[in-house]
Amino acid sequence: MKNQIFFLSCVVILSGMAACNSNKNPETMEEAKTGIGKASFGIVDGKEVFLYTLTNAKGNQIKITNYGGIMTSWRTLDKNGKRSSILAGFDSLAPYLQQPPYFGALIGRYGNRIAKGKFKIDGIEYTLATNNGVNHLHGGNKGYDKVVWDAAIVNDSTPTLLLSYVSKDGEEGYPGTLKVNVRYTLTSDDELEIEYNAETDKPTIVNLTQHNYYNLSGDVANSIRDHQLMIAADAYTPVDSTLIPTGEIAAVKGTPFDFTTTEKIGARIDQVKGGYDHNWVLNRKGNSLQLAAVLSDSLSGRKLEVYTEEPGLQFYSGNFLDGKFKTSDGKPINLHSALCLETQHFPDSPNEPKFPSTILRPGEKYHTVTKYKVSVE
Repeated sequence: MKNQIFFLSCVVILSGMAACNSNKNPETMEEAKTGIGKASFGIVDGKEVFLYTLTNAKGNQIKITNYGGIMTSWRTLDKNGKRSSILAGFDSLAPYLQQPPYFGALIGRYGNRIAKGKFKIDGIEYTLATNNGVNHLHGGNKGYDKVVWDAAIVNDSTPTLLLSYVSKDGEEGYPGTLKVNVRYTLTSDDELEIEYNAETDKPTIVNLTQHNYYNLSGDVANSIRDHQLMIAADAYTPVDSTLIPTGEIAAVKGTPFDFTTTEKIGARIDQVKGGYDHNWVLNRKGNSLQLAAVLSDSLSGRKLEVYTEEPGLQFYSGNFLDGKFKTSDGKPINLHSALCLETQHFPDSPNEPKFPSTILRPGEKYHTVTKYKVSVE
């Protein structure tokens, strides 16, 4: 695919068919064969940005742009046979350049918060940007969510997109040149598999995740307070007033953080100051892919299962959404109109020796897989 030329008005489907129509926006092109389409999406930092459409055998689609690895939509059928997106997102690049709160973005070099933007490796202290109050968040002022990634279509029978990026030594204050690639695969069973890989030439810290905002009803006018959630975790990491973990690993039993059995999100959210924005310590057995969470919505009948090799899951209930950003059909994305389920290592792990380590050294390989599966009940 390296030497192929893609015209701005053309969406190319890997089955060999090409749909070239300057009057059609790629977001509105519902009918596509199994494979991956590619369309121009804009220009960032002098580089052309593309929107890739992954379509499976059921006709369900995921759209991903190589700007920030952002997933702009995930269109699936509901119980009434209606197809709509379960993600809060936009059908053009412009809103993403206005820096919304990480809608659909690929997060790195370190997902979540690092206290006061400082950490040490082998006795050497490093200083990062404090872009979230006094703390560092999601890779800094220009994290992986704000760069243009290299993209390659690697499979045409099961739609697979590979994004690659070289993060230079010292970028945003992080040590070491980090070579990263992230592989997205959409299966015929409506599973999105995300495989993260990285290598470094100096000791560094790595914690990659995808920051999708889900509303399974397909309509942000419906509050996620009515969604049902199960998290396979008997413990969580309490936080201070700036959302940095205290270092304690606390039991969820008897608290509003207990989702070991399915609970309506709105049932106890008001008991948590500011809402849910916490890391759950998953009940892991070994290093294999295991069920971490199940989210469901009675309006649409949709269910989202989350499987991961990661030790933690950040459940964020959209506490800072304020209606500033609107979906492409003009609906404001308000408080609790979407939620995030981010698989991860724990926040501030570099400063908490008791937490699982996020240090990556030369010769080691960072590799982790997370899978999201959508179905209808």
